Amino acid sequence: MRLAIFESELAAGLEPVAWVRPVFELLTGHFTPRERWLKALQPDEWGVLVRPHLVDTYREAAPDAYVNDPRWLAGEPTLLINGQWLCDPSAIPEFNADYVGIIDGEIAWIVCDPLEAGLLSDHRLDDTLASLAQSRKRVAAAGQLIRRPWDLVGFNDSQIRLDHTFRQQLSTGDSPKYSAPLTIIGPAGDVHVDPTAKIDPFVVFDATGGPIYIERDAVIQAFTRIEGPCYVGPGTQLFRTNLRAGSSFGPMCRVGGEIENSVLQGFSNKYHDGFLGHSYVGSWVNLGAITTNSDLKNDYSAVSVPIGGTSIATGEKKIGCFLADHVKTGLGSLFNTGTAVGVMSMILPAGELLPKHIPSFSRIWHGELQELPSLEPSLETAAIAMGRRGQNFTITQERLLRSVWHLTKDERQKAFSRQAGVSTTLATTNLSTTLGR
Repeated sequence: MRLAIFESELAAGLEPVAWVRPVFELLTGHFTPRERWLKALQPDEWGVLVRPHLVDTYREAAPDAYVNDPRWLAGEPTLLINGQWLCDPSAIPEFNADYVGIIDGEIAWIVCDPLEAGLLSDHRLDDTLASLAQSRKRVAAAGQLIRRPWDLVGFNDSQIRLDHTFRQQLSTGDSPKYSAPLTIIGPAGDVHVDPTAKIDPFVVFDATGGPIYIERDAVIQAFTRIEGPCYVGPGTQLFRTNLRAGSSFGPMCRVGGEIENSVLQGFSNKYHDGFLGHSYVGSWVNLGAITTNSDLKNDYSAVSVPIGGTSIATGEKKIGCFLADHVKTGLGSLFNTGTAVGVMSMILPAGELLPKHIPSFSRIWHGELQELPSLEPSLETAAIAMGRRGQNFTITQERLLRSVWHLTKDERQKAFSRQAGVSTTLATTNLSTTLGR
């Protein structure tokens, strides 16, 4: 079998967390969608169709993948899977070339014939797939599509459960188990701790609400309490953490304080006290001490989130914040309900709630939203941060960030214009009030 995972036009709805990675590399449950499909299908060869600005970095990150390669697609019949499709990896459907899988009106999967591969194009992919689907019989696909950043959080609880069951089925049954005694509330069989993990005394695993999975080389410090469902990725460390249900952490995170139903993509720090709830945090993010977000409005009404600067109604009451890669927050940063923070933004709080929309490559400086004076210091900081985790900041990654800087320029300018308009209105109001006295 040959597998190709594609990004559709829906990828734009996952800003800002999908600016620097394909949508199928966003963590949900135990895996990214790409990792899950490769484990479930075990294809002989695999490739991807991604947005043009991601091509070079993805080729660098996944040298065994065929990236936006029409020749490869034309070689043999290839299963195309929507990168935003989440489903039960234990219940993979039969992918028949005469059918097309549909979910919520969108294509979840389709088998592409070599003669059809020449029609596929980076710029017209959605239209081409829709045209190809007309020659197939439509069948319903189980699961759901990740359309917005809050879906990544909302679906995480159920996906942790599905992935835990899937991994139990893959297990040979004779793999080594964690040997030291653990304090477990609920079914012990729902707690998996890799033998290489380091668990201090006085750590409590509460599996009454769902399974808990601790990966290799994880470190969990004393006085940490973990509620399932939960997934802790390789090398991640928990420091005296009150970890509520529904959370996933990718590799090499540093986590402390209180966290509920949130996802950290990987290589990010929330070491100190502070609350993070119903939120999604990208990679290489550092949250300063007491950084805290609201995930519930005082009147319990539904939350809206500014995606690309446009307020989008979520229909949900519990929504936190969505932080893209390389975001840095200062001491005591306070995020409002439904906040979106773009790539490489610098947050220097002024003791009050931060704006709900902070575009990429911006900073909050003494309470004012500004464009970063220069990109160079942030790139230098990125290289230092990645080096501290044993990762290289490559020329290709630098080019990607510079490309995203250009792609997000209009969003920044609109945000600054709105802020200027608000400031002018406030100044006029204050002047009128003063003169009226």
